[in-house]
Amino acid sequence: MPNTPKITDTTGGAADTPPLPLLIVDGANVVGSVPDGWWRDRRGAAERLRDRLVPFARSGVAGLPGPLELVLVVEGAARGVASVPGVRVEEARGSGDDHIVALAAAAGDRPCLVVTADRELRRRVQEHGAEVTGPRAVRD
Repeated sequence: MPNTPKITDTTGGAADTPPLPLLIVDGANVVGSVPDGWWRDRRGAAERLRDRLVPFARSGVAGLPGPLELVLVVEGAARGVASVPGVRVEEARGSGDDHIVALAAAAGDRPCLVVTADRELRRRVQEHGAEVTGPRAVRD
């Protein structure tokens, strides 16, 4: 059974402020989209990705303007990556895809964009109303 994701209250406690749009990044898929030797140090590659994602929390990405709640999902050998201001890192206990789907489902009515090139994951999150974009959205 996948772990239940925690959706952070990003309203700052204001009752009339809507939550920020949610950007979920499939860490394994995005890291694996560039053959730069990531397989030698999966955790280090995930940390580098996390650090490159920080500006997107404020600026947003094409199709989802900022500011955003940004979640990087890691799994396997990439576990142990700490969150930093702007990017919350969540470790999938089992399947990273299952965790991403659970996050997208928990987003409810707020805008949600998932970054992945995985066709099956794309289909699954779209069933929950999430939009999808490819890794290039956060690489360039």
